[in-house]
Amino acid sequence: MIRRDTGEWIGRTGPWQPEEWPGMEIGWGVARAYTGQGYAYEAAEASMDYVFEVLRWDRVIHTIAPDNIASQKLAARLGSVNLGPSRLPAPFADAPVDAWGQSRQQWQERRK
Repeated sequence: MIRRDTGEWIGRTGPWQPEEWPGMEIGWGVARAYTGQGYAYEAAEASMDYVFEVLRWDRVIHTIAPDNIASQKLAARLGSVNLGPSRLPAPFADAPVDAWGQSRQQWQERRK
């Protein structure tokens, strides 16, 4: 994510599925100075539209550390629910994460 007015990098958001990842994910990360300002939500919402409408994904997840309350709130605001503990591939295999997610149908119903 780049601020239009300044050209400053403020974070990253978008789809990805690295090898051995537990699912097709929309992930996000925002520079600390820009958290809580709606940038991640706006970009994640656009990414959700893109993966469901253009890439035709059936499901999407967000892997979130159990103590990352801000990301959990963002996932819930997007309509995703906590699907329970998940496991990432090495070198992140020991990091605790929960998979949050939803289906294309759930997203489309929410967007009506």
